[in-house]
Amino acid sequence: MHQTESWGSYMQPRTSLGDPLERIARLASENAVVIFSISSCCMCHAIKRLFCGMGVNPTVYELDEDPRGKEMEKALMRLLGSSSAVPVVFIGGKLVGAMDRVMASHINGSLVPLLKEAGALWL
Repeated sequence: MHQTESWGSYMQPRTSLGDPLERIARLASENAVVIFSISSCCMCHAIKRLFCGMGVNPTVYELDEDPRGKEMEKALMRLLGSSSAVPVVFIGGKLVGAMDRVMASHINGSLVPLLKEAGALWL
């Protein structure tokens, strides 16, 4: 018990560890491209294929395989202001958005520069 207390000043308070938005922000900032997904979702599969086809290796968090995935999914819905939470893409720690925003960025040519800036694409 005493050892745990001595680490208390170095650890985040217990309440912030449970905040799904803080967890999403932390996970999203740890890698160049992060996709929050559900393993059985066809749109999630399509977005993963898009990035892999471009030579990008995204970090994928399957919310249906995470014990706190439902909480994170609800937080993503609030963040997007949408009834559908996945797929959600972050590039360089910044929210790009759901499938429609990613595809619009890909079509208008702004996706590749975002990926290069984040260090996810070198070509």
